[in-house]
Amino acid sequence: MNKILRAVKSALFIMVFIIPGLFLTGCTKKEEASNKLYIFNWTYYTPDSVIEKFEKEYGIDVVYDSFASNEEMFAKLKAGGANYDLCFPSGDYVSIMIKEGMLAKIDKSALKNFGNIDPGVLAKSDFDPGNEYSVPYYMGAAGVAVNKTKVSSYDRSWSIFCKKDLAGKMIMLDDMREVLGDALKYLGYSVNSASEAEINAARDLIDKEWKPNLLKFDAEAFAKNFAAGEVWVAQGYAESIYAEMDPSRWNEVDFFIPVEGGPSYIDSMVILKDSKNSKAALSFIDFIHRPEIYAEFCDAFGFPATANVPARSLKKGPQYYSAESLEPCELKKDVGADLEKYNAAWQQIKIGK
Repeated sequence: MNKILRAVKSALFIMVFIIPGLFLTGCTKKEEASNKLYIFNWTYYTPDSVIEKFEKEYGIDVVYDSFASNEEMFAKLKAGGANYDLCFPSGDYVSIMIKEGMLAKIDKSALKNFGNIDPGVLAKSDFDPGNEYSVPYYMGAAGVAVNKTKVSSYDRSWSIFCKKDLAGKMIMLDDMREVLGDALKYLGYSVNSASEAEINAARDLIDKEWKPNLLKFDAEAFAKNFAAGEVWVAQGYAESIYAEMDPSRWNEVDFFIPVEGGPSYIDSMVILKDSKNSKAALSFIDFIHRPEIYAEFCDAFGFPATANVPARSLKKGPQYYSAESLEPCELKKDVGADLEKYNAAWQQIKIGK
């Protein structure tokens, strides 16, 4: 009988103390996951004010990590161990990540603001037909920033990188598709060319005429180098350039999209397949496309509101280039097996092999 009583007491102890403890521990872990949103995004790409408003409204802490190129982002995600929920790849990498099974499908029925997105931008998102896995964030292009106090004579063209009098005072992105795409456009070719002869012609232009005039290729510090006066001409992104400079110096900068055009991009919001908080990720996507929030995002970086139509009438700040200047640009696409031709050309440019 004593054995039976002890067994009953043990069972009661487990039911009263142990099981509730396990349940509470499980809830705590679930609550921790639901209160954190891990974002992997480009540097200088979502204003702190927008993140703070999202955190306050939804009671979610945003952990924001950044990358400097699609290649860096992709390599880190493929290496594993990074528990991100939401990522912002360019269109060509959205396509690659879909093929690699890295993305979760988007529940567009949960997005009240999806209808605010420019239909023209959606139509160009052919890297993800029907936007099953991605929602456009921004359509733009890298351009050229010139320090007008140091450089007075130049064409608003990629030809600026041929100027020997500016040798050592110019910088370009350490980004294969961007730089080769610039050269391809300058030569009159497609930024997505599959022709080995055309890619090699772009390689030779960069290697023989542009590279000798560059301080370096750098996708991380180009804006800091420009703001510090170490370089007077920088290929890169307007948001990075202006973010590094005090607003009192913004009138020193001439930022332009070269007349020949270049690679343009649609950066998209995607939810990673292994996301621990896809619900919060969906909420963030929808939050971004509220017209007043999208206008705030664009005003923070001097962007035209390319992807959100209602936001255009709400913008208050200046914009450093126009949507019209993007017209000669061409979206970068996944070039498949032809990427090896680009890799080989870039390898020769970077290390001479």
